[in-house]
Amino acid sequence: MPNFTPQEWQIRCDLAAAYRLISFFGMDDLISTHLSARLPGAEPRFLLNPYGLMFDEITASSLVAVDPEGHAIQREDESKINNAGFTIHSAVHMNRDNAHCVIHTHTLAGMAVAAQGQGLLPLNQKSMCFFGGVAYHEYEGVALDLSERDRLVRDLGKKDVMILKHHGLLTIGRTVSEAFLNMYLLEQSCRIQIAATQGGQQIVLPSEGVAAHTASQFHEHGYNRSARPWAALKRRLNRISPDYAS
Repeated sequence: MPNFTPQEWQIRCDLAAAYRLISFFGMDDLISTHLSARLPGAEPRFLLNPYGLMFDEITASSLVAVDPEGHAIQREDESKINNAGFTIHSAVHMNRDNAHCVIHTHTLAGMAVAAQGQGLLPLNQKSMCFFGGVAYHEYEGVALDLSERDRLVRDLGKKDVMILKHHGLLTIGRTVSEAFLNMYLLEQSCRIQIAATQGGQQIVLPSEGVAAHTASQFHEHGYNRSARPWAALKRRLNRISPDYAS
């Protein structure tokens, strides 16, 4: 835990674990996409992956602290950061007090659903947990234009999950574990939708009342806020990839 407070080291370990788990579940995209986490303190600081590492190479100590523009705060000459990749993340972090972690992916299923006009369908209880809670943002090209941040924040509103049209998926959380579990459920929902719609058979949707009731059940029990699945996932990492916490 060199030169880090215990609180920062815990956030670093959790974010490194999330990077490894994104890779483990096949949600990574070579060296593209990002997971970011807010660090404690008076000045806004965020953790981001060093550009060029695969997600299964990320460790707690390799994560780089950046400012709201994505510039490395320390070791700038040694840190390779994809500044443009932080455009989306900084917009959410700086405009949502509860966005302590932001996860963005380019998965096959996520990008496929992002190309479908109807958006995410309530085909299964996993996807029903997001009923009425998915935000959408129209594609504007590669996220290099900083003016897009205002429109992205507007479209996200108070929701915790977003489908970026023709692009990918985005989730936020008050903790790293909450953002990850939101992404896991959203990714599984997209995989279910692609599997259900590619067979050519008629799909059957539940009533809006049932879908809304299921969503309220998920919110009431707070699966994405439970410590149990995250603790179980970290135990798995401790068995198969313990160097994430180094």
